[in-house]
This record gives sequence, C-alpha cells and structure tokens, in this order.
Amino acid sequence: MGVVRSLSDPDAGLATGRLRALEGELVDRFVLAGMGAGFTDGSLADDRTTLIQFAAFLGRGLWAVQPTDADAWLADLRGQGLARSTVYDRANTLARFYTFVITRYQQEVQARTGWTVVQPVDEFNRPRRPHDGRVRVPPTIEEVTCLFDGWRDQTVQARKYVPAVRNYVMASLWRRAGLRINESVMLDVADWHPDLGGFGKLHVRFGKGSMGRGPKARLVPGIDGVDVLLGWWLAQIRPRFDDDLHTPGVPMFPSERRMPDGRPGRVSASRLRAALAQAVTAHLPLWAGRLTRTACGTSAPRPCTNGAWT
Repeated sequence: MGVVRSLSDPDAGLATGRLRALEGELVDRFVLAGMGAGFTDGSLADDRTTLIQFAAFLGRGLWAVQPTDADAWLADLRGQGLARSTVYDRANTLARFYTFVITRYQQEVQARTGWTVVQPVDEFNRPRRPHDGRVRVPPTIEEVTCLFDGWRDQTVQARKYVPAVRNYVMASLWRRAGLRINESVMLDVADWHPDLGGFGKLHVRFGKGSMGRGPKARLVPGIDGVDVLLGWWLAQIRPRFDDDLHTPGVPMFPSERRMPDGRPGRVSASRLRAALAQAVTAHLPLWAGRLTRTACGTSAPRPCTNGAWT
C-alpha cells in the first residue's frame, strides 16, 4: 500500500494533479479503515478494485458522483452478465465507500473541490439481495438418503477406494454437522477432540466470518454419528494416505498428491465439488446441476425420485 496522505494538508490546493490524487487518498483511507475493522486482505482488494473500476466508468472525480451515475454503472454491470450476487456486492462496496467519505471527509472534500458529496446508492437503485423473493426448496429426507446410500455403496467398487471414501466422509460432515466445503478442507487431524463432551467436538478453525472479517472459529459437537464416522476414518482410512497423524498441521482430509517434502497436501475444494456433482448425477439425477452443499437438507417427505431405488 502506498503512503496515505492527510486530506487536511494545509498546502492542498486546486491544482489538477492534487485533485487527481484526491481519489487515491479517499480510497486509501477507506481501505485503511477496513484494515482497522478487521476485513481480510482479499475483501479489501476487492473493494479497491471495485472503486477503481467505478472511477474509470465515472470519468470524473469520485466526489462529483450523482445517483444517476450509480444507476448507469449498475445497469452496465448487469449488461455484462455478471451474477446478481456480484452486482449486489459491488453496489454494497460503493454505498459503504460514500457513507465513509460523507461521514469523515465531507468538509475537506468540499473545501478542496467545491462539491458536496452525496450518497449515490439509495432505496431506488440498491440491488436486492441475491436470494430475496426466491424460495429455495432443498431435497427431501428420502432424496438425500438415496444420494448418500448410493454414494456409500459406490465407494466399495471405486477404482481409487481411499480417495472415494474421503469424498464420501467429507460430504457426510456437510450433511451431519453442517460444515461448509472450505471448512472441511481446512480441518486438521488435531481439530477432532473425542474427549470433549459426550460425543466429542470438532474445532472448526476456518468458519465463515461476516462482512469480510476473516475466519470465525467454532466447536461442533460430534452428534448424529459424526463421532463414529471420524473415529472410523482416523483409525481405518486416514493412515492409508500417511501414517503421521500427530505432527501439527497434518490435514484431516489429504490429497493423493504429495508436497515437495513427501507429505500429502490438502484435498482441494474444487475436487470435492466435482465429486458431489458426480454423485448427484449418478444417484439423484433429477437434481443434477443444481444440488450444492447447502441444499443437502430436509423438507416435507415425498417419494424418492431416483429410479435406481424405486
């Protein structure tokens, strides 16, 4: 990050160069405030990129924005075919930036430019949340059972048995304990504590945080068979990847590929998504292409739709 200059420099004038630098000063201050709030580097980088792109679209100083400029920019984003969630996030970044500038630097900006900064994202052009108004109906209990029963049976005949079991066990954690894919990828062997509580507890160190503020850890009880599943995994299957289960940082769910030091790395999230997609296509074909980790839930019972089990 470059040097952040004060917006209240006594020698600040109306020279073209200083006005051009004003945009960078405002963005730098916004990013610095985000660092203080605990936003992750990735989130801050996305914010900076969004503001730079908006400034290029605007074609004049960021302080000279009007709501109609945000209207045109958001319409342009939609015209590019971007996902609704992407447009929502970028509009949210823009709104936060201008709230920040108005709250902290309105007087300085007005003194240096003669403009009164306004909030360009309002109730009329603010995008709705990506899932507002849409009902997401998950598979039924019977459908989820069909999927996992078929998936489990398929692992016995898999050409690569051990990786196939790994994928099934991880998916079972999504189903039984509500873990996200990336949360399960980042688990270490040492994160399972069978001695805590009546069923043991899983330390999820990389839980999803809110508003870009980084991981949020939590303890997940080993109920619904999670304790039995992990006990079997660690005793029977995990040692087939590597028998070192005690070194700090050893992944709970390794990849088949080895790192330069000979130890297995972590399985990738993309590999797990591919495994889920393959299992759904094979055992729950009516959900092919539209079942995600978060959809492996329950709803009102109805007959299983997989012909292989009727």
